[in-house]
Amino acid sequence: MTGRRILASAMLAALMTSAGCAVVQPWERGTLAKPSMAVEPPPHEAAQKQRTYQAKEGGASANGVGGGGCGCN
Repeated sequence: MTGRRILASAMLAALMTSAGCAVVQPWERGTLAKPSMAVEPPPHEAAQKQRTYQAKEGGASANGVGGGGCGCN
């Protein structure tokens, strides 16, 4: 019974890892290279979001250190 479970687990793992692979055609690479497809935002956008977050929180660092904007730390 354990042999079947191991085999089934191995087959499931192989199926799950192969499902994420895709062939990208040359004409599709331009779309994937656009800035809007990036996983992380550009540094200037991340800095602006951090400044906005700091202003909303009202704290000196607003990164989990110090108090919150409501004064309740």
